[in-house]
Amino acid sequence: MVKNGLDFIAGGSVTSPEGFNAGAVSAGISHLPDKLDLGILCSQSPCTAAGVFTRNRIQAAPVVLSRKRLEKGRAVAVVASSGCANTFTGAAGMADAEEMARLAAEQNGLSPDDVLVASTGVIGTRLPMAKIRQSIGGIKLKPDGGHDLARAIMTTDTVPKEVAVRVGGKFTIGGIAKGSGMIHPDMGTLLCFLTTDAGVEPAYLKKALGKAVDISFNMVSIDGDTSPNDTVLLLANGRAQGAVITGDGPGAGEFQHALEAVCCHLSREIARDGEGATRLIEFTVSGALNLTEAKLAARTVVSSPLVKAAVHGSDPNWGRIVAAVGRSGAAIEADRVDLKVGEVYLIEGGALLPYDHGQMVEYLRSAEVSIALNLNMGTAGATAWGCDLSQEYVAINSEYTS
Repeated sequence: MVKNGLDFIAGGSVTSPEGFNAGAVSAGISHLPDKLDLGILCSQSPCTAAGVFTRNRIQAAPVVLSRKRLEKGRAVAVVASSGCANTFTGAAGMADAEEMARLAAEQNGLSPDDVLVASTGVIGTRLPMAKIRQSIGGIKLKPDGGHDLARAIMTTDTVPKEVAVRVGGKFTIGGIAKGSGMIHPDMGTLLCFLTTDAGVEPAYLKKALGKAVDISFNMVSIDGDTSPNDTVLLLANGRAQGAVITGDGPGAGEFQHALEAVCCHLSREIARDGEGATRLIEFTVSGALNLTEAKLAARTVVSSPLVKAAVHGSDPNWGRIVAAVGRSGAAIEADRVDLKVGEVYLIEGGALLPYDHGQMVEYLRSAEVSIALNLNMGTAGATAWGCDLSQEYVAINSEYTS
C-alpha cells in the first residue's frame, strides 16, 4: 500500500529491513501460560544506534544499562522480556539486566556491550533468571521472527503493533511496539524497536529519532501515567548499500519522513489498543501561537478523563473539549475558536452552530473519532492520539498483579 509517498509493506515488521533477524520463546516470565515473553532482535552486521528513554525519575535497570551502552552510538542486538519490569530492584536488578545481555551476546557471538536490554511488566520484582538461563538458548533467530518478537513484548496489549515502509527501493524502516496502559510518555513510549538497512551517521540518527518521537510517541496518552521502562531504540545497519545519510545530505528528508511515518503509525495503534478501549481518538490542533502550545493543547484533550468518558458514552459534550484546551496552557480566545467533530462544525468563530444530535451520537460510536480545533491565534499545529475510558480499563488495572 502506497501512502504519503511511502510503500507500506504488507505484513511488515522489525525484521523487514535487510540483515535483521529475531526470535522469541516462552520462558515463563509472564503469568500467562505459554505466552512468548523473551526475545532477541539481532543485526547481521554492526549498527549505528540511538535511543530515547523515559524521563520518569524512577528508571528501570534495562533503561539505565541501555542508555549507558548507547553513549558510543553503536549496537548490534536487543534482548527483551515481558512480565517483569526489572524496576526498583537495585543492584541485583542491574546485575540481572547485565546477565540477560551477556547470555544473548554469548548465544550470538557478540560482545555484551553491543547488546541493549528492555523489559516490561510488574514493577518491584526480580527477573526469574533461572528461567531465562534455561530458555534463552531456545530462541531461534529468523528473517520473519519480528512477528514473534512483537508478541513477546506484549503485556496487556490485545494485538501486536508492527509496520514497515520501503522508500523508493533505497532503504526500508521497520518497527514494533508494545503498550496498552501506563501510557502518557514524555520521551518515547513503552517499548519500541525500530530498524533500518539505511546507513545513517550516528549524530544524525539520534537527532532524527528524537524529532520523530516528539511528534508521535510523545503525543499518545492512554491514562496519564508514565512508565519507568519507556524505551525507543533504533538500529541502522547500512545493508542497503546506499550512501550514508547525514543531517545535511540528500537522503535526510526522505529518511526523516519515513521514520516519522513509522512512528506515527505505531503511535496510533498503541492508542487504538489502549486498555479497555473501544474507540481511537485523534485530536488535531491548528492555529496555535507556537508548536509548544499546540502540543500542550492536543495532549491535554486526549488525556482528559472527561473527554475520554464522553467519547465512550457517545456524548457530544463539546464543552469538555474546549475546557481542556482552556486549562492546557495554550493561548485561547473563545470568540476565535472553530471546533469540528468528524466532518461537522459545532463551533465556528466562537459561535455555536446547530447540529443533528442523533447524527453526532452515531458518529461518536465509530471505531475512530476525529476531532479538530482551530485556535485561530497563529500558524502552529499538532496531532495527538488517545482512546475512550471504559469500565474495562478499571477492571484491568484493579487486577493487574493478582
